[in-house]
Amino acid sequence: QVQLVESGGGLVQAGGSLRLSCSASGRTFSRFSVGWFRQAPGKEREFVATTTWNTGSTYYTDAVKGRFTISRDNAKNTVYLQMNSLKSEDTAVYYCAATTSLIRYYTSGTYDYWGQGTQVTVSS
Repeated sequence: QVQLVESGGGLVQAGGSLRLSCSASGRTFSRFSVGWFRQAPGKEREFVATTTWNTGSTYYTDAVKGRFTISRDNAKNTVYLQMNSLKSEDTAVYYCAATTSLIRYYTSGTYDYWGQGTQVTVSS
């Protein structure tokens, strides 16, 4: 089992920045790929970014490329999502999730463990 807890959400003006944290406990964190997803009101949950456990490769959805950066600190069992140049369309509940899989990282069904989510609101 892996327990995930997100933090760092909040209210920010358009153009501002936030850093989300995903802290893990339980099984060996370094063996898990960790992704960030988000869900806006009335919309489906969508993939944002992921970092793989084996090579540390990172992948992003096109909407956040160049603005968001995912990183991990295995010594602290934590994955971060640095979000810059925020837009109103980034407003959503952000979830982190963990999986041992290395395929279909963009699909929520691939992930076995989820946090409770943290709200990000970007005002225009």
